[in-house]
Amino acid sequence: MSTSYLLERAWVDGAVRDDVLVEIAGGLFTSVTPLGQNRNLSGEVPAEKVQFPRVPGETARLPGLTIPGLANDHSHAFHRALRGRTQRERGTFWTWRDQMYAVAQRLTPDTYFALARATYREMVAAGYTSVSEFHYVHDPEPAMGDALRSAGAEAGIRVTLLDTCYVSSGFGAPPEGVQVRYSDGTARRWAGRVGSGPAAIHSVRAVPRDQLHVFRGRSPLHVHLSEQEAENEACLAAYGVTPTRLLHDEGLLGPGTTAVHATHLTDDDIALLGTTRTNVCLTPTTERDLADGIGPARALAAAGCRITIGSDSHAVVDPFEELRALEMHERLTTRERGHWTAGELLDVGAGARIAIGEPADLVTIDTTSPRTAGTGADEHTAVFAATAADVTRVVVGGAEVYTTADDEAIGRELGAAIGKVEQR
Repeated sequence: MSTSYLLERAWVDGAVRDDVLVEIAGGLFTSVTPLGQNRNLSGEVPAEKVQFPRVPGETARLPGLTIPGLANDHSHAFHRALRGRTQRERGTFWTWRDQMYAVAQRLTPDTYFALARATYREMVAAGYTSVSEFHYVHDPEPAMGDALRSAGAEAGIRVTLLDTCYVSSGFGAPPEGVQVRYSDGTARRWAGRVGSGPAAIHSVRAVPRDQLHVFRGRSPLHVHLSEQEAENEACLAAYGVTPTRLLHDEGLLGPGTTAVHATHLTDDDIALLGTTRTNVCLTPTTERDLADGIGPARALAAAGCRITIGSDSHAVVDPFEELRALEMHERLTTRERGHWTAGELLDVGAGARIAIGEPADLVTIDTTSPRTAGTGADEHTAVFAATAADVTRVVVGGAEVYTTADDEAIGRELGAAIGKVEQR
């Protein structure tokens, strides 16, 4: 079955174009035609001259600015229950972690499904159309993973489940407390349970060096990397190298690997990540919330890394804020402006393009809100003015999965799901 939409304005082929007609079949774009220019993206004038607004009667018109669906490359769905609670006191990443453990201890497959579905619905409403779920609360398996997959399907978001290996509480120490829920005992046992497919190493502190060979050749492979200075210091003490150098020496860097956070890196680390073309996922709002620091996003991109974004702990679920923060944090660090263009940042955030053969994911932004009015209704509006509250409609695989009419129900669902977790 085919679907078509007329996009009032759209980010297509590196520019904002007026009156773009997209046709969709099988979840993919089959045609992308800017009617205002009377030519398709190959530069050919259509056989029949088409003038806006002459479109098929069944075509839905999307007013506003439409961009490709955005990708959330790092999520821990259950962390959503921490919002507004862990911010009440002073502390560090490590005191926050204790509060996170308390939530992980209370999760059941049923409560995790409800919480994840509501969290994924919030992501969709914010403009995310895909999510990489860094999943380490395994017990009881496979019920927890199944809950996440089902939650994503019901919320209308594509979920890549990254089953995560966690076998040590820190450089050889055994798991403690709730960490036992995360552990398969050894990386080999983890691999026997998981088989092939997307995977994650929790961190170099959670998987001993003599077990890292289990992950060679896996793709995609994600890993928390140098999130904390304490992790770097402990790795140097244990192995004599930085976490990045350790992964490189074990043959685990490359285009199939995504390093998450990459906040505290040496110049050598940046060079290793860049020359191996390792992907780096930055999570600016989480780093800010946890006082972790500012990752060297621009330097990593210049070195050769592909940069992505993630909402991680979900202290904020807003891809526009994550993208904007990449530039704003560089400004704070360097006291200079203009490190990223709006177009570059949209490319960082996009899961695909509005182009023939790509997944038909669309996010439409209101260009007349108090935040976006008068900003030009272009890529700068999306990156430097809009927030998640300005998303009016989301399409995934050609199917509408969100409109603003859903907002009240999503809020109620989140409240109920978090309440059930807290009651345990």
